Amino acid sequence: MHYAGGNRVRILWQLSRRKFLEILTGNGLAGALLFRSAMRGSYGSRKASTIVPRPSGQDSRVSIVDGWRVQSSASVRTSGEVISKERFDPADWYPAKVPSTVLAVLVDNKVYPDPYFGMNLRSIPGTTYPIGSKFANLPMPSDSPFRVSWWYRSELSIPAGYEGKHIWLNFCGINYRANIWMNGRQIADASQVAGAFRYYEFDVTGIARPGAGNVVAVEVFAPHADDLGINWVDVNPTPPDKNMGLWGEAFISASGPVALRYPQVVTHVDVPSLAVAHLVVNADLHNATGAAVKGTLDGQIEGIHFEQEVEVPPRSWKRVSFTPEEFPQLNISHPRLWWPWQLGAQETHELKIEFKTGGRVSDSQKVRFGIREITSKLTAEGYRLFRVNGKKILIRGAGWWGDDMLLRVFPEKIEAGIAYAKDMHLNCLRMDGKFGDDQLLDLADRLGILLMPGWCCCDHWERWKSWKTEDYTVAAASLRDRIRWFRNHPSVMCWLNGDDNPPPEKPARMYVNVLKDENWPNPVLASATGKPAAVTGKTGVKMSGPYDYVPPDYWLLDKENGGAFGFLTETSPGAAIPPIENLRKFIPPDHLWPIDDYWNFHTGGGVFGNIKVYTQALNARYGEAADAEDFAKKAQLMDYEGQRAMFEAYGRNKYLSTGVLQEMLNSAWPSLIWTLYDYYLRPAGGYFGTKKACEPLHIQFSYDDRSVVVVNSYYRGFKGMSVRVNVFNIDLSEKFSKQLKVDLAPDSSTMVLTIPFIDGLSTTYFIRLSLGDAEGRPVSRNFYWLSTKPDVLEWEKTVWYYTPTKSFADLTALSSLPAVELKGSSSTKIYGNKAVSRVTIENPTNHLAFFTNLQVTKGKGKDSVVPIFWEDNYFELMPGEKREIKAAYKAKCIQNIAPVIAIRGWNVVSTFC
Repeated sequence: MHYAGGNRVRILWQLSRRKFLEILTGNGLAGALLFRSAMRGSYGSRKASTIVPRPSGQDSRVSIVDGWRVQSSASVRTSGEVISKERFDPADWYPAKVPSTVLAVLVDNKVYPDPYFGMNLRSIPGTTYPIGSKFANLPMPSDSPFRVSWWYRSELSIPAGYEGKHIWLNFCGINYRANIWMNGRQIADASQVAGAFRYYEFDVTGIARPGAGNVVAVEVFAPHADDLGINWVDVNPTPPDKNMGLWGEAFISASGPVALRYPQVVTHVDVPSLAVAHLVVNADLHNATGAAVKGTLDGQIEGIHFEQEVEVPPRSWKRVSFTPEEFPQLNISHPRLWWPWQLGAQETHELKIEFKTGGRVSDSQKVRFGIREITSKLTAEGYRLFRVNGKKILIRGAGWWGDDMLLRVFPEKIEAGIAYAKDMHLNCLRMDGKFGDDQLLDLADRLGILLMPGWCCCDHWERWKSWKTEDYTVAAASLRDRIRWFRNHPSVMCWLNGDDNPPPEKPARMYVNVLKDENWPNPVLASATGKPAAVTGKTGVKMSGPYDYVPPDYWLLDKENGGAFGFLTETSPGAAIPPIENLRKFIPPDHLWPIDDYWNFHTGGGVFGNIKVYTQALNARYGEAADAEDFAKKAQLMDYEGQRAMFEAYGRNKYLSTGVLQEMLNSAWPSLIWTLYDYYLRPAGGYFGTKKACEPLHIQFSYDDRSVVVVNSYYRGFKGMSVRVNVFNIDLSEKFSKQLKVDLAPDSSTMVLTIPFIDGLSTTYFIRLSLGDAEGRPVSRNFYWLSTKPDVLEWEKTVWYYTPTKSFADLTALSSLPAVELKGSSSTKIYGNKAVSRVTIENPTNHLAFFTNLQVTKGKGKDSVVPIFWEDNYFELMPGEKREIKAAYKAKCIQNIAPVIAIRGWNVVSTFC
């Protein structure tokens, strides 16, 4: 193992009705996570991420969160030696918390206006680079205040109990380079501290003063275009400081002569029996003294004890392993396994491990892990198919793209994002260079959401031909640190060494060696593409688009690119327009209509710098948008339709299709493209289209062959299920009806019937599908709006990001649906820290209530409550139909107010209840 400079080490609801009732009654993990009483702060607060497991039996770490001051080196004409002494006065410096980038500090201190509103970001000095360009790949502009280094300074007290121990100064994210000082002495320089994704630990014994005041000063430098930094690609702008600063946690810890680091539990499971699991426990010991140290490494896993005698040479590292061959107690009979959420329980276990010498505990750690084994193989068609504990799984997920462009940490947004993913019935999140923190990984473990991390694209990370010697050192160290962090989390399913491109042989072998050295237990893919790869072989995945608008039938008709076959690592049916209320939060009133550069500024880079393709389709299919409100209303319909079609296609074709990942789940700033919920946590059309498509028992229509299919994502079968199919003209006159029974095999896609071609259909018509269980209770319902004039794609003009549409379906008759006034009533109850609103809604008219939308608001005309978890939304109500829909959310959202339910819809007269 290589440690640069001798100092660097890694520091370590488909809410089914049952699940919804768990939330309702306070039972179950989902309820506990969504509505626990002591939330970790508000959207405006910071949380220092916990990178290293907290040692057992003692609180040996002191997080350095508050009390930081930040200032530009252009305003500080002195050295780190002086700045890191107590007598230095930072009176004119900006107060800050850590984690926090430099720009985040300046925004919090009102130096610059909200960079997320309108085009305020371009008012910050140094934003002269072209809009939509990849700023990470450009030099820092000459007028940028971030062209020079910036100082972080903190005064802190170190516990007196650290006296006589080895004291460690830890940083869990510095972008990009840094000189570090403590109490007037330099700890490390910018040649040692380089790399945005590395963790650092420095032995400051003899420099730190236990029981007294201490000062830490860090001089940070922004990454250059040829550094392995943080890149936002074409999703949103890269901030003008390039995210420079202390973006991860900083803390002080202590140990005896030997520090215990990186405990790991590798698990193997006998398949298919699942009767026995075999555990390997590894840990690294670091002797910080000049003499050899003998001791005992002692581990426990829920009553299972194992230990061995160890001698650690002076000033060295030693890895110690406990194998099931040498320690038979690590062969676990009838293990409690961890499963993704639709497959089984999310069981986790705790390893307690400590090193004792001289009758005392020198250091100890606790770490949680899951007993499970994730494997993958190529199918006969050459597609990557993942298995969990031997069971096949169709991956349906989205890309986690961070919560904040300035890398601020908002715990409630992270929690909501993972819960939203599960509520949409997704089972996987891909993280290409945006890895979150321990909170995200812990939530994924608890909620059973698989994670697919890997390096990002489109910058120096994939410019291997121009890598310098230092780049190999930084890349290897970054991978080592990240793998050590990921590898105990049962939710992490694989690692990707590249994104848009696989690394060539030299870096590929380096990566493979690091992964082997760190006992990486999961599959490894060379990239997220199907490009030929060195060392690791075929990926079995594809990154073939589309990313811009394609009509719903694309996914079943395409046989060459993004259609429903194989494993598609990122894709999208196009833009994602927030509801009008949220558009107003970041588009200035005088730029709301028509669509202009202010809208385009909140799209993406390159070919994604506007929403023209999407807008053309919306206007052609649904009728020319009259204003921003009309545009946003029609966008919800198109986003629902597009997301549903994509996920349904991959569900129907399993396991010819093995996975699909929507680009993206979330966004790091207010965005008009790709997200399933917006920056303000508002779920809208695309969210509910995804939730509908991915429900575990789901009935759906096929755009290619008009078949009705039931997709069963459970690993058990269902007998005697009832299917009902109805086809209606635009005036609701019935043109076709069919009822039948069907048996569903486990983990299956079952074709039930084919809807015949029907004479006399109106240009726009409807298909309504319903699925009931053997007792007739409703299980799944689905409603389609279709046209006798189909969308026609120009296949020969396909480009990497979409296939153009030659002519569009005619759905304009939807605008002529008669207005409908619905009856509604609601009640809200508080269950401890959660609230549940029940809405009973009825259509007393003879007309269809189309695309009915419900919102819990903080009063008439007030903001919607978020985050919120609806059983269903954007649904139809037939004449005389009545439904009860429930929504769950945090009680504090309606503290001291009576919630009001806003009832809206495509042709629904807006009202409240």
